[in-house]
Amino acid sequence: MNLHEYQGKELLSSFGVRIQRGYVANSPIEAVRLAEQINKETGTNFWVIKAQIHAGGRGKGGGVKLAKSIDSVKSLSSQILGMHLVTPQTSSKGKLVNQVLIAEDVYYPGEYETSEFYMSVLLNRSSGRNMIMYSTEGGVDIEKVADETPHLIFTEEIDPKVGLTPFQCRKVAFNLGLSGDAFKEMTQFVSSLYSAYDNTDSSLFEINPVLKTSDNKILAVDAKVTIDDNALFRHRDFINFRDVREEDPTEVEAGKCGLNFVKLDGNVGCMVNGAGLAMATMDIIKMAGGNPANFLDVGGTADAKRVEQAFRIILKDNEVKAILVNIFGGIVRCDRVAQGIVDAYKNIGEINVPIIVRLQGTNANEAKKIIDDSGLKVESVILLQEAADKVAELV
Repeated sequence: MNLHEYQGKELLSSFGVRIQRGYVANSPIEAVRLAEQINKETGTNFWVIKAQIHAGGRGKGGGVKLAKSIDSVKSLSSQILGMHLVTPQTSSKGKLVNQVLIAEDVYYPGEYETSEFYMSVLLNRSSGRNMIMYSTEGGVDIEKVADETPHLIFTEEIDPKVGLTPFQCRKVAFNLGLSGDAFKEMTQFVSSLYSAYDNTDSSLFEINPVLKTSDNKILAVDAKVTIDDNALFRHRDFINFRDVREEDPTEVEAGKCGLNFVKLDGNVGCMVNGAGLAMATMDIIKMAGGNPANFLDVGGTADAKRVEQAFRIILKDNEVKAILVNIFGGIVRCDRVAQGIVDAYKNIGEINVPIIVRLQGTNANEAKKIIDDSGLKVESVILLQEAADKVAELV
C-alpha cells in the first residue's frame, strides 16, 4: 500500500524524524488558510505547493511549485488541483491531483551551506536483510546516480539479530561527509528513520532529498512510503491511509470480490486458480506470441459466483480480444467450475470475445463434456500449450 507524501511524513514524525512541516489542502481557499497558519508557526514567507499523487518525478511534470506570496499560494494551488499530472512514473494520461501539500520553505539563508542527500530503507532480497541505501547525490533520480556514478551510492546492511547499531548510524553520517552538529543530527535521523521502517512493517522508506539546512538541521523534505499489505492486520489504523482514487478502479473492485487481480497491458484475459499456475499461464501465452491483459487468481474456491465476477472484471478491459480460463481441479472439482462458466456466460449475456477453457484435475472429463455440450462459444482444450497456441491464433 503506497502512501502520499504527507502521510509518510506523518509516520516519520511520529518516530522522531525531523520533517519539512506542512498541511494537506483540498481546495485553493484551504491552501491559503493553511499557508497563513504555517506562517504563524514558522515565520516563513515562502511556501512549497506539492501535488499529492502516488508517483515520483512530480516536479518535472509541474506538480511542485514555490509560492512567494499568499496570492501565489492561491493561484498555484488552483493550477495544480484538478490537473492530470504526467510524470516519468505515470501513464501518458497522468494522475488526477485531488490534494496538495502546503509545506514550509526550508531552504532559508544561514551560516552554513545547504546539502541534499538520498536515503532509503528497504529489503535486500539477495541477502534477506534490511539495508539502508544512501548517497551524497540527493535531489536527483537515484537510477541516474547508479548508472553514472555508482561509487557515490553506499549501503549498510542490518543484522536482524542485532538491529541497527550506533556505529552504523555514525558510519552513514561519516560517508556523507558531515561533521559537528550536522553529524550528530544525521546519526539521530538514521536511527529514527530505521525505527519507523521496522516498526511499521514497511517495504520501502525513500527520502529524496534528505536536507542539511543552513543551520545544520537534518530533515526529510520528501517521503515515499510503501506499507506491506500482508502486515496491515497488525496496523489497523494504517488502513485509513489507503487512497483508492490512486489505484486502478478494476483492481479495487476485484479486491472487494476477494479476487487477486493485477491489470496489465496485453490483450489476453487470464482466469486461473493459484498464483504459480497464473504466472505459468502468462508465461506460456507470451511464449506463444500473445500478451496477457491481467493476472487474475480466483483462488481455490472457483465457484459459479467467483467465476462470474472474474469474467465481468476481465471484460471491463476493452483491449481484451480473448479469454483463457486455466483451472486445476485439486480442492475444487472441474465439473463445478465448468458449470459455473456456463452459468456465468448465460448471466452476463452476449460475450463478444472467444473463450478458451482448460480444466484439468478432479472430474476433468465431466467438465469438458459440460463445456462441449453447452452450445456456447466456449472452446475446451486439454493441453496448456494447445490453449496458448489457440489464444495466440485468435488474437
